[in-house]
Amino acid sequence: MLRDYRILAVWLAALPLVAAAAAQDRPERQSRRSPVVAVFEQCRDGVVNISTTRIVRVRSLRYGSLFDEIFDFGRPTVREQPVHGIGSGFVVHENGYIVTNAHVVSQAHDVQVIFADRRKLPAEIVAVDPEHDLAVLKVNTRRPLPHLKLGRSNDIMVGETVVAVGNPLGLQHTVTTGIVSALDRTLQFGHDTNYRGLIQTDAAINPGNSGGPLLNINGELIGINTAIRGDAQNVGFAIPVDRLWELVPVMLDIERRERVRFGLQVGGAGRDVVAVRSDSPAAKAGLRRGDRVIEFNGKPLRDAIDYYVQLLSHKPGDEILLTVQRGGKTLAKTVALQAIPPPDGRKLARQLLGMDLAEIPPKVRRELELPEDVGLIVDEVAAGGPAQRVGIRPGDLILRLNRVTVPTLTDAGLALEGVRSRQWVPVDGWRLRPEAFPWTAAVQVRGTR
Repeated sequence: MLRDYRILAVWLAALPLVAAAAAQDRPERQSRRSPVVAVFEQCRDGVVNISTTRIVRVRSLRYGSLFDEIFDFGRPTVREQPVHGIGSGFVVHENGYIVTNAHVVSQAHDVQVIFADRRKLPAEIVAVDPEHDLAVLKVNTRRPLPHLKLGRSNDIMVGETVVAVGNPLGLQHTVTTGIVSALDRTLQFGHDTNYRGLIQTDAAINPGNSGGPLLNINGELIGINTAIRGDAQNVGFAIPVDRLWELVPVMLDIERRERVRFGLQVGGAGRDVVAVRSDSPAAKAGLRRGDRVIEFNGKPLRDAIDYYVQLLSHKPGDEILLTVQRGGKTLAKTVALQAIPPPDGRKLARQLLGMDLAEIPPKVRRELELPEDVGLIVDEVAAGGPAQRVGIRPGDLILRLNRVTVPTLTDAGLALEGVRSRQWVPVDGWRLRPEAFPWTAAVQVRGTR
């Protein structure tokens, strides 16, 4: 008898699934299945919502307590206040790498990623490029994540149908549709920030859509939604996907993030070798510019982003087997990921940028309740030097150098070692006094190293 009840319970539990499957198979429902429906069903699991928290310091003339009123009448108090933000993003690689806008995660010390199935995972900010409003996040996952297929920008047609998926106003996985209204638009923010080459669309985009995908009718990502015109209706803008192909490999480059040398630069969807650094392990292994990398340790390589993600999973000393095509031949090349001594971050910052950096003592970090990725403070600024010319002051906290987080002096050295004379280095910081606020500057490296 008990067995019969169990069978009945399983049968009743399965009824909703059977009914849903039957509903999907109804001919009248199939006739309503538009290309937009197909795009959403194909891509929704690769789109994520992003929730951020940052801490701001608020000065207030209100009294903090009765004792403050009695003994320190009129003294302004400073309190920390969490500020929450929302945005969108998408999975760019199944190993947990996610792309969004830089402004979505700017100054955030806690980032959470919410998936279509309502799972919420903490995310690490891997790299940020404020100049192009792009950021890469990483979540730890035990299974491969559904990811979006990246298209290309050079065949986008004005007037073609596009689909936007995102988190406008906190409304998870909202779909809107429209057309490409124009190409190669330029938007100016402030006096010195310009976003060029943008896609203009009339698909409804609202606050919270930032960082989400703009898709063509084939379900390919063609843009990253980034801005709206607040004084207009149905005027939105997206970063073209070709900019993503160009910048994400640089942001994921293991030689920028770790103290290693490999020497092989791969670009774009074609997996072509675009540069081989002289005297590097790749050069000694016989790799050449123009080779096409088709396998990484015996696994087919999808594109340049896949190449850099695979490299990030290795450590110094590992030997990597690359299979390449060259002139109709298939060659196997073994390249070692070579460890190199850490650079002197203090020396490079002084030499290149004209500022002395110091690591913040643990006691001060605790008192200020600083996030883990904030670990450097400007100790001195050389008079007339590059840092002073852009307004950097002693006491400023340094968040990122050359678009890379720098919690230690070693990290600062890694971020600065590859820069050259007269190159512009983006610097993101935080000023605590007299009034707390974040800042961004571009510092031009001295003429000689």
